[in-house]
Parts: sequence; structure tokens; C-alpha cells
Amino acid sequence: MKEFKGYTHGVNLGGWLSQCNHTKERYDTFIVESDIEKIKSWGLDHIRVPVDYDLVEDKEGNYKEDGFAYIQKALDWAGKYGLNMVLDLHKTFGYSFDDGEQEGGFFENEKYQERFYKLWEQFAKRFGKYEDRLCFELLNEVTKKEYGPIWNRVSTECIRRIRVYAPSINILLGGYYNNSIVALKDLCDPVDEHVIYNFHCYEPMPFTHQGAHWITTMDPKFRMPFKASYRTYFANSEAQFGNRPEELHVENLDDTLGVEYFEKYMQEAVRVAEERNVALYCGEYGVIDNATPEDTVEFYRAISTAFNNHNIGRAAWSYKQMDFGISDARMDGVRAELLKLL
Repeated sequence: MKEFKGYTHGVNLGGWLSQCNHTKERYDTFIVESDIEKIKSWGLDHIRVPVDYDLVEDKEGNYKEDGFAYIQKALDWAGKYGLNMVLDLHKTFGYSFDDGEQEGGFFENEKYQERFYKLWEQFAKRFGKYEDRLCFELLNEVTKKEYGPIWNRVSTECIRRIRVYAPSINILLGGYYNNSIVALKDLCDPVDEHVIYNFHCYEPMPFTHQGAHWITTMDPKFRMPFKASYRTYFANSEAQFGNRPEELHVENLDDTLGVEYFEKYMQEAVRVAEERNVALYCGEYGVIDNATPEDTVEFYRAISTAFNNHNIGRAAWSYKQMDFGISDARMDGVRAELLKLL
């Protein structure tokens, strides 16, 4: 299996240019140069920068030069401190993974899709020259499985458009169910050698999203440790999500979940990647701040072992706040250990 070199150990800058109030104050203060310097001091090799179309487009599709300037600033800071960067389009006009954004119609509307292509042409024209230290991520977390065939068509056309201006920049491509591992097999074959398959991993969800206020079925007071039996995980999944995770196939339900869980979970992704000779990258993974810092470290220890065993690059969610902040004060006592595992 190929290795995505230069993007092995990273962190997301969630909430800066995406999933935020799109104001100049937010852009100017949430992430500053000293944050990038700190990330470099952590020993990481890249940052993933989610951006919403609101940053660079108005509702009519007119481009906003001051928005593109913030992406340039991120690139300049990353270059100054020797970090690579993923430019992730987290929301496009007509689509967001978050229903609360009230964006809809993208997968049914060719005009919206054309707008998406043109935005990526702008990114390629402006930033393609940084291909030695920049990677494009077409769209964050396609949701419904029925979007899969449309997404294969749209992503292939988008890559074709990008290649006119950036013929060899690396491009991340993920699938349905929010970049689920199970969707990788249904992605179209890589159109060229510079396409990387992308997945996200917030499994096991009862642990990583315990008490999550945005999950309607979740008891906000629910808590659980990382080291628990598969039987306990099954019960908690059914209680908090109303389902039993299909990927948890184990012989003894009383075994304690650990690194072998992630090995099994990533097995399908590794198989597909090897079959298609494509590199793998995990663009998001992490633990909600309702978990104890000590349990958070245990999660990272287990999942990172599996990542390392298969040379899978990754970016933790998230650097700051966003309910998952690694730099938040609550993590002070364990951060030194945690950074060894990112």
C-alpha cells in the first residue's frame, strides 16, 4: 500500500474558517501565527484547514478576495514553520454534512455542481503552485449512501477541472456515511496516481461522542470509560444511538476493547487501498471533551498503534475548542503523553 508522505501526524484547525460565525474578528483571532508555531513545536508535520464556501463566496457566487487571503495566510504560516497543509472544503453551496447549516440541493442540481467545480478551479489557479506542501480535499463528509454514484461522477469531473491548473497536486477523496471506511469500496478507482483515499474515524461512537449535545438520541449526562467490554459497548450503542454497530464482530463479548478493535475496523480500508494501490489518510478522529483526559490518551494510544501498523497518515480533531480541543487547558496534565501518539 502506498504511503501519504508528509501527512503522517497532523491536527485540524476546526472552527477557524469553517463551522463558525463568518466574521473578520473570528478569522483574525481564533487562530494566529503563534498557534502554527506551537503545532510545529508539537512535532507534527501538517495541518488540515477546513473552509466553508462562505469564506470565499457570497450567496450569489461572487468571490471574496479577503477570504482567499486567509487561506494564503494559512499557507504562508505553514510554509514558515515547515508544515504541510490540507485545504478541506467543509461546506459547499447547496451541501453541508451538518443539517443545521440548512444547505441542500447540491447532489440534485447541476448548477450547484458547476459552482463547486468553478470554486475548485479558483483554488487550483491560486494555490496549485504549492503542490509540494499542499493537498486538496474536495468535500467533507458526504452523508447518504444514495449520493455515492453522483459523488463519483462529480468528484471525477472536479479532479479533471483541477488538473488543468494543478496537474499533480495530491487530492483527498472520501465517500458516503461521513467518510466511512465502508464507503471506500464504492469510490470510483483513482483517476490518477495523485488521488488519496480519505476516511474519518470516530469509532467507537459511544466513547468518542459520549454526552454529545448535538446527537438527539444521546443522554447529555451519559459517560463511559474507554477500556470497557464489547458487551458494554453494544449496550451503550443501543441505548444512546438506537443501533448495534455492525463493524463490531467479536467472538467473546466480554473481551476489553483495545487496539485489535481498530485493526479490525481498518481491515477493509487497507484491503481496498492495497487492491487499488492508493494511499490512505484519516482526516478526522478524536474524543469529545466529556471523556476524561486519561481515557482520551488510551483511545489515542490504541488507534495510533493501528495507524502506525499500516502507515496511515492522519489529522486529529481538533487543535482548539470545538468540543475536542487538544490545546485546551483540561488536557494540560496529559498533553505531553498525548502528543507522542498523534
